[in-house]
Amino acid sequence: MQTVSDIGEFALIEQIAKRLAASSSAHVVVGPGDDAAVVQIDGASVVSCVDIFIQGVHFRLDWSSAHDIGRKVIAANLADIVAMGATPSSLLVGLAIPASTEVSWVLELADGMKAEADVLGATVVGGDIARSEHIMISVTALGDLRGKQPVLRSGAQAGDVVAVAGQLGYAGAGLMLLSRGFRSPRSIVSVHRVPQPPYAQALAATKAHSMIDTSDGLLADVGHIADASGVAIDLDSTAIPVAEELQAVASAFNEDVLKLVLGSGEDHAFVATFASSGDVPDGWTIIGSVNQGSGVTVDGEAVETVGWQHFIA
Repeated sequence: MQTVSDIGEFALIEQIAKRLAASSSAHVVVGPGDDAAVVQIDGASVVSCVDIFIQGVHFRLDWSSAHDIGRKVIAANLADIVAMGATPSSLLVGLAIPASTEVSWVLELADGMKAEADVLGATVVGGDIARSEHIMISVTALGDLRGKQPVLRSGAQAGDVVAVAGQLGYAGAGLMLLSRGFRSPRSIVSVHRVPQPPYAQALAATKAHSMIDTSDGLLADVGHIADASGVAIDLDSTAIPVAEELQAVASAFNEDVLKLVLGSGEDHAFVATFASSGDVPDGWTIIGSVNQGSGVTVDGEAVETVGWQHFIA
């Protein structure tokens, strides 16, 4: 009997999406397969996404405060909405907790959620609470395209340049440090606890042909764009931003810093493609090109696709 670990997260999602496709209707503008869905309601386009966060998988109570976790779960969803070119407006939260959970922890979690939502003027408008053996948090985010077309993963075109905004490899390096008992450098560990999506830069990318939030890792997410757009993407390793402090951490643990930058997820940076360098706004760095063909290469060479996937160790 085939299990989900045999096929992996992405293949499982693809099979589920095929089964659900028959239920699509005229009001669905964008269904499964992008950072968020888009539906028409009374002529207006509403962008929506949902994420589930599990204690021990997405966060640990001995590594992160309740406030950190609250910010993290909201940031992940806001990043998906922004990656579609939309402005987040509201959020719904489902919270499952053990009966022994301290009230103060839950209230601190709520404070963290509000703090991150306030960054973009979004509001938590409701949700649900249930009892569970472990903490589980589900967040649904809604956004407004304000009359614009959504920015899709499928919009990349041969001849585009590839650009990135935000930090890469920091969340993965932070996880590596915490896993080995270290709590510093704080500037790196803090990004694992609370991602720092460059919301303003993403919202300024009004001429982007395609865009994605790097929740799975740079290489995996660029691969999503390449697959959805039916193009080939080549990344220039010398152009990818690598901070000195990240290089220092990688060297200290004898790790390949490029592997961290290419494969680490949860940074929630943004990758987009643009028709030309002149369309790339401030705060973005060009790191590659879009060509005819398929797949992703680095410096013209095929590389093993790395990145986070549930169900695969």
